[in-house]
Amino acid sequence: MTSSQQGIGMTSQRTRDRLITRLKEQGIESSEVLSVIKDLPRHLFVDEALASRAYEDTALPIGHGQTISQPFIVAKMTEILLEGSAKKKVLEVGTGSGYQTAVLSRLVDRVFSVERISPLQNQARERFYQLKLNNIKLKHSDGSWGWDLNAPYDGIIVTCAPEEIPQDLLRQLAPGGRLVIPVGGSQQSLRVIDRNGDAFEETELDAVSFVPLLSGQI
Repeated sequence: MTSSQQGIGMTSQRTRDRLITRLKEQGIESSEVLSVIKDLPRHLFVDEALASRAYEDTALPIGHGQTISQPFIVAKMTEILLEGSAKKKVLEVGTGSGYQTAVLSRLVDRVFSVERISPLQNQARERFYQLKLNNIKLKHSDGSWGWDLNAPYDGIIVTCAPEEIPQDLLRQLAPGGRLVIPVGGSQQSLRVIDRNGDAFEETELDAVSFVPLLSGQI
């Protein structure tokens, strides 16, 4: 790990350790997820001016009206996604800064990530190269379409909120697979959809706040 990845001061390992303590206190139990978040340099996924806040448990702006999700939400959604059966191939809708993508890449065999905002995707690609994360494939596309070419997926995670669950994402979920997605407008909730054969079982979890899933590409 390079010195820039290790961090100093407010981005040091000691600061990261305090974040892990907070995540445990909030109920994150997966040792694998906690280990990845402890080691992954979140300060590389935000603007340098915000690096000192990278290990606070809060969302931060990344430009283009988007945010990097708070670490607790990243940990919780990842933990939920990976429960149960093995998830070897995962689709992420909304690459954003690439932080959630990078967390997943350390825990599954392959990650396919879709982003509609080209400059964000390009920045994320550079970060993955810097961190030598070689099991991620990126596509510049409308996220509600998913990525049909590589379907079906063992898991799908969505980091922006549609008003309703896109049918294309349900169709691209493998039997036995799981979709974790925030849904709603001004009031959102985190949903978990498990596919059993041709049937979909939906569970509603906590209230959340995500940027909306928008159509089109920029």
